[in-house]
Amino acid sequence: MEVPRRPQPSSFTLALPKPASSAPSPLGAVEADPRMQQLQERNDSVGEETFGEEEELDVYEEAPGPLNVSQGGCSEERSAEDAEEAQKKCDEEDASAKERAAQRQMLAIEELVQSERNYLRLMQLSTVTIRGNLQKLQPPPANLDSMFVYTQDVMDVSRRLLGLLDQKQVLPEEPLFLETLCDSFLSLSSDIEAAYKEYLSNYSQVTVLEDSYKQKEALWNDIIRVVKTSAPEVNATSLSFFLVMPVQRIARYPLLLQTIQKHTDRSHPAYALLERTAHTSIALNCRINEYKRFREVADKYKKTETLTIKDKINRLNTHSIAKKTARLSQHIKHETGIAPKRVDEEFGALEGFFYVLEQGILKLLENVETYLQHLQRFLSCKTEEFDLDMDGEKAPICYKEITTALRQWILPTFEKRMRTLMHKPLCALRDLMVGPRNLIRKRLDKLLDYELIEAKSSLSYEEQAVANTYKTMNTLLLNELPRFNGLALQMIWSMLGTFSCLHSDLASDMEQLFQSFAQQLPHSSLSHGAFWEWAESAVLESAGRLETLCRGVVNTLNAPVVQPLSPSSQRRLKQLMDKHGSGKIYQVMETVVGTRDLDLNLARGELVAIISEVDTRGDKRRWLVDAGGRRGYAPSSKLIRYHQPSEDPPPSPNPILPDGIRRHSYSPESRLLTVRSQPCFQVLAAYNFAARGNHEVSIRAGEPVRVLEPHDKRGNPEWSLVEAAGGKRGYVPSNYLIVTPLGAGSLGSSHR
Repeated sequence: MEVPRRPQPSSFTLALPKPASSAPSPLGAVEADPRMQQLQERNDSVGEETFGEEEELDVYEEAPGPLNVSQGGCSEERSAEDAEEAQKKCDEEDASAKERAAQRQMLAIEELVQSERNYLRLMQLSTVTIRGNLQKLQPPPANLDSMFVYTQDVMDVSRRLLGLLDQKQVLPEEPLFLETLCDSFLSLSSDIEAAYKEYLSNYSQVTVLEDSYKQKEALWNDIIRVVKTSAPEVNATSLSFFLVMPVQRIARYPLLLQTIQKHTDRSHPAYALLERTAHTSIALNCRINEYKRFREVADKYKKTETLTIKDKINRLNTHSIAKKTARLSQHIKHETGIAPKRVDEEFGALEGFFYVLEQGILKLLENVETYLQHLQRFLSCKTEEFDLDMDGEKAPICYKEITTALRQWILPTFEKRMRTLMHKPLCALRDLMVGPRNLIRKRLDKLLDYELIEAKSSLSYEEQAVANTYKTMNTLLLNELPRFNGLALQMIWSMLGTFSCLHSDLASDMEQLFQSFAQQLPHSSLSHGAFWEWAESAVLESAGRLETLCRGVVNTLNAPVVQPLSPSSQRRLKQLMDKHGSGKIYQVMETVVGTRDLDLNLARGELVAIISEVDTRGDKRRWLVDAGGRRGYAPSSKLIRYHQPSEDPPPSPNPILPDGIRRHSYSPESRLLTVRSQPCFQVLAAYNFAARGNHEVSIRAGEPVRVLEPHDKRGNPEWSLVEAAGGKRGYVPSNYLIVTPLGAGSLGSSHR
């Protein structure tokens, strides 16, 4: 063994002689040389003095051979014992560490399972007990059910998770329990995500509703009292104590699983599965947070605000004006080609299909509403209540019974089903289209903002927020708009199928109704072909009679109505006659409203003079007229020639005819009543009159006529319904007639 050597002078080196062979001391040390002691004393006296810097003095030499062998054997034995003791101690520490890790793993697993059971118990307490007691308040809190919209879903997945763990009947301390836990969580991961993402997205509405309860002090005190009474073992003071638990629970899954993984040995059979489960829980939380962020952006921009002009003005500031100006400038650059427009073919196709669906839904809703309006009008016409003077006949009786059944039972039921299965879903779908449409429009605004900052190398905080908003909205629309379009199209096809089924049911009900009366109808014995032949001929015959009736009504309504001329009209008549002559004077039958250039606005009964019977393009339907200073075009169909007698006719006689020849209506097929007394006067035509339509009759001066009605259909005495020679009937001006005593001779002899 060597001892430390001290530096020696460079001029000499002392060689120590080997000692005589003797037994080694118990400590294995060697005795010092006398010269060494002298040298040590000399060095002590010298102090810090040194003899050399590079040479060293060998104090001891190696011990003799027999001494080295015995010392090596002892060292090896001691080293082996020390190594064995160290290994044993290390093994004990490893075993103790594994035991502590296993205990911590078991505690973490038990914490996850037990906390899940407590979580489910408290959620059931809030959803069933507390909610039921709150509904018993008078009055109950408004919109209380909206606070518990998605609680049933999160409770369901928690219940299913615990059910899978209990189904295996494995204790938490058993190694197989960890594998069962991971398999159960992974199998329910998609359901957990679907339930919790909706709950977390709706949680902001829960807090808003709870804040509204806090505004009413009495209601809020009642809620706190119910919560404390329903759950005395829980130190809860509000509903949010329970409703925030799902928000905390979904975030706690990764922490608990990572804790279990931390205390699980890598050699464990379920370690890889546990690691995948922990990563799945983290990814699940990330997706839920991303979905919640998308929903917040969508809820912010999809709502439609109804602002007054004052509110819009109050919102104006320098920032909003600058932003809108920049958007308008960018849009103008796109339209003029100064700046390239960003083209997204995928989004463009989705947007186009969305607008096609929206137009289709609006058109279908409009048609359904029109259909229901016509059905309402049909039901309001109670034709079976009218007396048709056909009592005793089978056909009218059957018709009344069939119409009554249709109006009171079949058609009202059909209308109710139409409104429930067609109209209401279409209205709901129309309202749902508002949100995506607002998002699409807002995306365009955000795209214009994004294009302004896209080329910048570094973005400020606000600019980065603008870029993130556009990317979020674009991603949201690309992900959600295809699903929305698909569901909307599916609903449209479903409603069209419902519309067909409703009419099929209506036809079946009507067929069943008609079959019950088929044997009572007069033509029930006819064959199928003969019945349809008879039906076709009957319909055509009725259509012909209806057309004749309509034509007669139109002719009657178009009968001229002569109004007395006002002094201003008389002056205009004289002016026009002096300028254009009596043959050019026409009267306006209906009010004329000009719709084109150079058209006149004329009142009914106004007098005009015809300048040209065609317009500049040769259209004979527009005449150029003079309205007493104003010149323009008027439709020829609304003008009628004005007849001005050559001399002032006598005043309208309006003779009082005997009851035997008095008529209350005119019909070409009417027959005259028999005259019960001899008349003592006669009516003659004082002037010639040429008929201008089939509702008038031509007469000659001195021709005797028979007055059927001293007025027209509208009660105007200026026209009289007469029967001329040959049995022709029609209207003539009343002031063209004169009453003379019977036997006084013709008009000409009397004048002579």
